Amino acid sequence: MKYKLWGAFLFLCAIALSLAAPLLESGWSSSRYHQHLEARVKAEETKGDGFFTHLPLVEIETNGVEIPGRAVYRADGTEYYTTAADGGESISAHMDIVDHELEYNHPEDPPTLSSDITIHVRGNSSRSFDKPSYAVRLVTEDGMNNPQKVMGMDAHHEWVLYGPYLDKTLLRNYMWYNIGGEIMDYAPNVRFCEVMLNGEYQGVYVMTEKVTAGDNGARLPLTVNAKQNTFSGYLLQLNGDRPPSNNQLTDQFTYYTKRTKYQMDIVYPGRSNMTPEIRQAISQDFSDFEKALYSYDYDSESYGYPSMIDTQSFIDYFLINELTCNYDAGWLSTYLYKDTSGKFHTCLWDMNSACDNYDKIQTEPMAFQMQYCLWYVMMMKDEDFVNALINRYWQLRETYFSEDYLFDYIDSTVAYLGDAIDRNYSVWGYTFQKQYDLLLPTERNPRSFEEAVDQTKDFLSRRIPWMDKNIDTLKQYSAESKVKKFNENAN
Repeated sequence: MKYKLWGAFLFLCAIALSLAAPLLESGWSSSRYHQHLEARVKAEETKGDGFFTHLPLVEIETNGVEIPGRAVYRADGTEYYTTAADGGESISAHMDIVDHELEYNHPEDPPTLSSDITIHVRGNSSRSFDKPSYAVRLVTEDGMNNPQKVMGMDAHHEWVLYGPYLDKTLLRNYMWYNIGGEIMDYAPNVRFCEVMLNGEYQGVYVMTEKVTAGDNGARLPLTVNAKQNTFSGYLLQLNGDRPPSNNQLTDQFTYYTKRTKYQMDIVYPGRSNMTPEIRQAISQDFSDFEKALYSYDYDSESYGYPSMIDTQSFIDYFLINELTCNYDAGWLSTYLYKDTSGKFHTCLWDMNSACDNYDKIQTEPMAFQMQYCLWYVMMMKDEDFVNALINRYWQLRETYFSEDYLFDYIDSTVAYLGDAIDRNYSVWGYTFQKQYDLLLPTERNPRSFEEAVDQTKDFLSRRIPWMDKNIDTLKQYSAESKVKKFNENAN
């Protein structure tokens, strides 16, 4: 079946505009670039012979050298990652991107962007997938950072080429990062593309901003001055069973009190701008936040957690991850940053398991879970926070959480991807077979792209009414604390 039917695409775009009308009437406006809605239609006469695509085309040449970072399992079941010949985690390579605005893209076209790169396989469990994801760093000939605008996104040297494999719809990260970017201060910008590696077609990928700081306000507003040992904002990541690093927090309250078994890494400042003084100052600053959060006066407007966080950011992060049952959030693949405003913010990341796409079922019976993870354990004790969360949910239900909006987003994205879906599954279609099942029980695994899309819609059609009916039950977590009342009376 061919999905690239431009008549259907334009029809769906018309539907999208009609559905967006209530948003526009309410003062809604978008600064987010949604590729599937805003990319220009290509001229049919530019198709030519051979391979062509309406998506940006990424060509990576490693001269036959294997890209390191793959997960390999020893006989005893333990895991290690492959390395480069010199023992490093990356190799040098070259990347060309062909991204014409009005013409189809062909492998033989002169590149619209060309750069040397370093590259390695990235991820946790995904490192063992047949279709890997890559961390790409743009560099000059002498190995220095080479920030470039990629597919219209702000110039930077660090990128992630995410390869949808577990997510058979290909859509989850693209869709939820973009919706998150409409709702929150920041979510990574993304673009669909197709990838060729050493001349061989690799399928549909999603070029993704790596979560970090950038120049001129790009990405996150964070700054550091290593010479003066000062910083204005920093970025932390909680990401599972990683080996100890020199950039881990040295005084993480939730780790030492065993509320989490993982220590947080300082992502920004990176190693090149890190000093012992900066590391200690960041560790102390974050420890002060966690200790205030878990203190008796945790909800004080003056010196409790409300004075330290962007409350809206934490509420929106909770709701997006709860709506999609993306329950790695708050435990794994979790970013937290303090920007130049002096407030802590959350950032979406790794949505490929969202919408009932975990290896083990998360949604029977339907329930709320975000209230149990790390910092939310205390925030949910605050009646003001819970009430604001519930009010925000109903606000989003009128816009980005409406079934019409979400289903149209899926349909119009599928229409935009068009023939790229067929090309992708000409390579990866075998993964629909039972012997490649990753979800348990096995009947949860879709047997076609169409079935994968239908399953996602079915999940949302069940999840949204359930949340409508049960969102007020979150008030139980902010019930009056008898212990706190006793202490107040005793004093």
